[in-house]
Amino acid sequence: SAAEYVKSRLPEVLKQHLQDYEKDKENSVLSYQTILEQQILSIDREMLEKLTVSYDEAGTTCLIALLSDKELTVANVGDSRGVLCDKDGNAIPLSHDHKPYQLKERKRIKRAGGFISFNGSWRVQGILAMSRSLGDYPLKNLNVVIPDPDILTFDLDKLQPEFMILASDGLWDAFSNEEAVRFIKERLDEPHFGAKSIVLQSFYRGCPDNITVMVVKFRNSSKTEEP
Repeated sequence: SAAEYVKSRLPEVLKQHLQDYEKDKENSVLSYQTILEQQILSIDREMLEKLTVSYDEAGTTCLIALLSDKELTVANVGDSRGVLCDKDGNAIPLSHDHKPYQLKERKRIKRAGGFISFNGSWRVQGILAMSRSLGDYPLKNLNVVIPDPDILTFDLDKLQPEFMILASDGLWDAFSNEEAVRFIKERLDEPHFGAKSIVLQSFYRGCPDNITVMVVKFRNSSKTEEP
């Protein structure tokens, strides 16, 4: 229910705020980064109010890639991950997973009075295998899980990307960034640019988790395209 809520609400809200921003960009104090952060936090507050009333403990990750002019802005909450393949075939991380065992996250959780313990994987309060999320109201009330996104910006002229992969942690349990880039690079001529193939391969490798993958091929990456 958390994932469905964010899926239905966040794109529309972001679209409206970004359109308003583009109309008066020169005079605005905002930026793509601040808009993404504000709206992600706003959706989380909105959702928590609704889910708390119905005692719905659902939570979700959030990974957004915003393409504008010659820049790519990526916002991440949780342990879904973005990876880009540059002109030389290198795997460039677009986000960093929010995991409880990371020193920065571990210190923050401890300061809030929480703990992490190992239960199949490191978990906040022995429950959640990520340290940031949208929803998850019981852990939000304790302030041990937060919705704050990390936002990174990339220069597309410099990277000259061929494609990017946006995927839930099910894929990254089965593939490293480099493996995933190599796998997709060989299958860009397939429907969905190889996304279905890598989902199946993750499943065959024994991943029991949710495996959701989107592959975005950049237009200027075609070898036959005129300069």
